[in-house]
Amino acid sequence: MEGVRVEEGERGAVRAFLAGVRVGEVLGGVVAEVTSRGAAVVLDGFPSRPLGAVGALDLTWGPRAEADLVVGRRVTAEVIGVDPDRGEVRMSTAATRHPLLWRFLRGLRAGRVLSGTVASIESFGVFVALDEGPAHPVYPGVGFVTFPELSWRYFEDPSDVVRVGERVSGALLYFDTSNGEARLSLRALLPDPFQEFADTVAVGRVLRGRVTRAVPFGVFVEVADGVQGLVRPTGPTAERAAAPEEVGAEGEEVTVAVVAVDRERRTLLLSRVRAPGEPDGAPGSGRPPTRR
Repeated sequence: MEGVRVEEGERGAVRAFLAGVRVGEVLGGVVAEVTSRGAAVVLDGFPSRPLGAVGALDLTWGPRAEADLVVGRRVTAEVIGVDPDRGEVRMSTAATRHPLLWRFLRGLRAGRVLSGTVASIESFGVFVALDEGPAHPVYPGVGFVTFPELSWRYFEDPSDVVRVGERVSGALLYFDTSNGEARLSLRALLPDPFQEFADTVAVGRVLRGRVTRAVPFGVFVEVADGVQGLVRPTGPTAERAAAPEEVGAEGEEVTVAVVAVDRERRTLLLSRVRAPGEPDGAPGSGRPPTRR
């Protein structure tokens, strides 16, 4: 019974301590344990056990961020979350090591338009040096754009969309706290050609298009500027399974019919059809040659 009372008393003390903690305030403490997932911190004002938790993604931005977390070393970090059920205070050392950048990014709201200059094009995305706010301590720009957010249109090389030194504007998606970045979308400021296309077509509509590429699960055909649909080898309306090479060669003009339009997923399914007067077995007809 004594042990039960001690546990209940400790839980009550934890709840009382956490009730006084607010997101955004800075707390200090001593690192008690370091793992691959981050560090546990004994917070000032509650020496009984570690309540502070600095996750691996909430460390100081930059190389060797883990070096700051050594058992027995004092740290200060900003509170980014309080979890009473787990008895835990989530903290970020990045917030206290880079307060100006953190404050700038925290003050942004989703949808805000930010402008800047393309600083670097990498294999994983594009960095943008923003006109506003402080510079990033590690990366060439605080703004970051993933490839899908560059354009609504399909492209193979991001340099076909933007170039280093080019001025760009994008809508803020969110503050990436793990990297200290403002995630941007350039395409959010542009009209979506797929939605415009979807306004004008219906299932069964026959269209002409150009084969752009073949993939293991079908062939993509561009039926409007910036709009590509997929012709599957075993499409719902196919009379037989058509191999990708039978649909058409890359660059070839083909005739297709609309099978399905999904606005939310921005997907267009097509089936290969034979144009009037097109003989059986014509290149890209999707039909085997007729025996005579």
